[in-house]
Amino acid sequence: MNPLNPVNAIDTVAARARQARAAGRFGMMFLVVLALTACSALPDKPLRAALYDFGPGLLNTPPATRQAPLPPLALADISTPGGALDNQAVLYRLAYADAQQLRPYSQARWSMPPAQLVRQRLRETLGRDRAVFNAGEGPALNRSAALGPPPRTLQLQLEEFSHLFQSPTSSTGLVRLHATFVENTPSGEKLLAQRYFTVQRPATSADAAGGVRALTAATDAAIEEISQWLQQIP
Repeated sequence: MNPLNPVNAIDTVAARARQARAAGRFGMMFLVVLALTACSALPDKPLRAALYDFGPGLLNTPPATRQAPLPPLALADISTPGGALDNQAVLYRLAYADAQQLRPYSQARWSMPPAQLVRQRLRETLGRDRAVFNAGEGPALNRSAALGPPPRTLQLQLEEFSHLFQSPTSSTGLVRLHATFVENTPSGEKLLAQRYFTVQRPATSADAAGGVRALTAATDAAIEEISQWLQQIP
């Protein structure tokens, strides 16, 4: 080939231009593939834990009755043994494997610690039939005492609040409460009654949502038992 031939020179330049364009397209495709590969290698955005409570409660006002209201009551904060029940984790136990170990569901949380949820539900339920004060509410308790004897005080300890698996496919919501009912006297508290309440309700599914529903039902049943027990104390 004659390097001075104009036709050959033009062909050579055109060929080099085509090669350059091809190389550019290949480079661009390589960068796109590299970017997609890098994106696929990034970790997934962590899922936000589901937040649970006991639901909205009564949606309608219960009908008024002609019965006299029950005596007022002071409700203390619900205590716990400490540890696992002092946070917002939804807990479960595998009774068939290791009943002594409490395990948290990784993607489920209560909206507040269980003791606070139970107290909120208890006050709502007891308040349908009587005035319920917070223990330590001086002005409110003083106003109540002016109308009669000072209110008696209900003290509770939440000892168990877990989704209990008897087998991989059978489970219940387990609630255990220790109740103490005292009368406030000038010389101090006078013990009136004590009782343990242990309630289980079946879970409809072997997951956090099923455990939450079962624990809600068990809590409501335990509160109903406490309400009946209080009415029987002279």
